[in-house]
Amino acid sequence: MAGKQIGIISNYFEHVKAAAIKLTAPLKVGDTIRITGGENEFEQTVESMQINREEVESGKKGDEIGIIVDERVRKGYKVFKI
Repeated sequence: MAGKQIGIISNYFEHVKAAAIKLTAPLKVGDTIRITGGENEFEQTVESMQINREEVESGKKGDEIGIIVDERVRKGYKVFKI
Protein backbone atom coordinates (compact mmCIF):
# COMPACT_ATOMS: atom_id res chain seq x y z
CA MET A 1 0.00 0.00 0.00
CA ALA A 2 1.63 3.24 -1.16
CA GLY A 3 1.57 6.41 0.90
CA LYS A 4 2.12 7.40 4.50
CA GLN A 5 -0.66 7.37 7.08
CA ILE A 6 -1.29 10.97 8.09
CA GLY A 7 -4.46 10.69 10.13
CA ILE A 8 -7.63 8.94 11.15
CA ILE A 9 -11.29 9.84 10.62
CA SER A 10 -12.68 11.11 13.93
CA ASN A 11 -16.20 12.00 12.73
CA TYR A 12 -18.42 12.13 9.65
CA PHE A 13 -21.16 14.66 8.99
CA GLU A 14 -23.67 13.08 6.61
CA HIS A 15 -25.69 16.26 5.95
CA VAL A 16 -22.68 18.12 4.51
CA LYS A 17 -20.64 15.06 3.41
CA ALA A 18 -17.67 16.24 5.45
CA ALA A 19 -15.17 14.29 7.53
CA ALA A 20 -13.18 15.37 10.56
CA ILE A 21 -9.62 14.04 10.44
CA LYS A 22 -7.24 13.93 13.41
CA LEU A 23 -3.85 14.55 11.80
CA THR A 24 -0.67 12.68 12.78
CA ALA A 25 1.34 14.45 10.03
CA PRO A 26 0.97 17.67 7.99
CA LEU A 27 -1.58 17.99 5.18
CA LYS A 28 -2.28 20.89 2.82
CA VAL A 29 -4.85 21.88 0.23
CA GLY A 30 -3.93 20.29 -3.12
CA ASP A 31 -2.55 17.08 -1.57
CA THR A 32 -3.97 13.76 -2.73
CA ILE A 33 -5.20 11.42 -0.02
CA ARG A 34 -6.49 7.86 0.15
CA ILE A 35 -9.08 6.88 2.74
CA THR A 36 -9.43 3.22 3.69
CA GLY A 37 -11.68 1.37 6.08
CA GLY A 38 -14.01 -1.59 6.05
CA GLU A 39 -14.46 -2.53 2.39
CA ASN A 40 -14.09 1.09 1.24
CA GLU A 41 -11.03 2.63 -0.35
CA PHE A 42 -10.92 5.77 -2.47
CA GLU A 43 -8.59 8.59 -3.45
CA GLN A 44 -9.31 12.29 -3.75
CA THR A 45 -7.60 15.66 -3.85
CA VAL A 46 -8.06 17.95 -0.85
CA GLU A 47 -9.96 20.89 -2.38
CA SER A 48 -10.45 22.87 0.85
CA MET A 49 -9.89 22.44 4.55
CA GLN A 50 -11.25 23.94 7.75
CA ILE A 51 -10.16 24.12 11.37
CA ASN A 52 -12.93 25.25 13.75
CA ARG A 53 -15.03 26.32 10.73
CA GLU A 54 -12.28 28.66 9.47
CA GLU A 55 -10.81 28.05 6.00
CA VAL A 56 -7.11 27.14 6.18
CA GLU A 57 -4.48 26.11 3.61
CA SER A 58 -2.80 23.46 5.77
CA GLY A 59 -2.98 21.48 8.98
CA LYS A 60 -0.21 20.13 11.17
CA LYS A 61 0.26 17.12 13.42
CA GLY A 62 -2.30 17.27 16.23
CA ASP A 63 -4.83 19.42 14.33
CA GLU A 64 -8.35 18.20 13.71
CA ILE A 65 -9.37 19.34 10.25
CA GLY A 66 -12.58 19.12 8.27
CA ILE A 67 -12.75 18.31 4.56
CA ILE A 68 -15.50 17.47 2.09
CA VAL A 69 -15.22 13.80 1.11
CA ASP A 70 -16.32 12.08 -2.10
CA GLU A 71 -17.73 9.02 -0.34
CA ARG A 72 -19.26 8.13 3.03
CA VAL A 73 -16.64 7.36 5.68
CA ARG A 74 -16.77 6.12 9.26
CA LYS A 75 -14.94 6.91 12.46
CA GLY A 76 -11.66 5.00 12.57
CA TYR A 77 -10.99 4.90 8.82
CA LYS A 78 -7.33 5.58 8.02
CA VAL A 79 -6.13 8.51 5.91
CA PHE A 80 -2.97 8.27 3.79
CA LYS A 81 -1.13 10.95 1.82
CA ILE A 82 -0.06 9.70 -1.62
